[in-house]
Amino acid sequence: MSGEPLVILLVEDNPDHAELVKRNLEDFRVANTIYHVEDGEAALVYLRECGTYASKSKFIRPDLILLDLRLPRIDGLEVLKQIKSDAKLQSIPVVILTSSDAERDMAMAYEYHANSYITKPVDFDNLANLLKDLGYYWLAWNKRPW
Repeated sequence: MSGEPLVILLVEDNPDHAELVKRNLEDFRVANTIYHVEDGEAALVYLRECGTYASKSKFIRPDLILLDLRLPRIDGLEVLKQIKSDAKLQSIPVVILTSSDAERDMAMAYEYHANSYITKPVDFDNLANLLKDLGYYWLAWNKRPW
């Protein structure tokens, strides 16, 4: 990984959960930029650089996607399936952040090539270790002596 700041697309419909994730990512200095969308359709529009998200200078391709499963319009599993079946998007790591601990949801997420699956409430120490495992060694963690 290069020393560039991490850009994260957070796909979360619950405003309280989204705020908690954003604050913790900022506290851990994980990302320079966090883009937040509230439904699966908006996530796909963002990733395909369409409509409101067509400006490449304003909306940057994410290095990582944090994806909830229970989303309005298009559910998270369908979003994941479309991301991983698109040659232009499939290389972006996708971490599922969900309240579902159902084995079926986890199995489907991995079948659709999710990079990891984390249940809420999110343990940010575990998320930090996961990002390290995904290859983001260069992150400037203010709470971790890596």
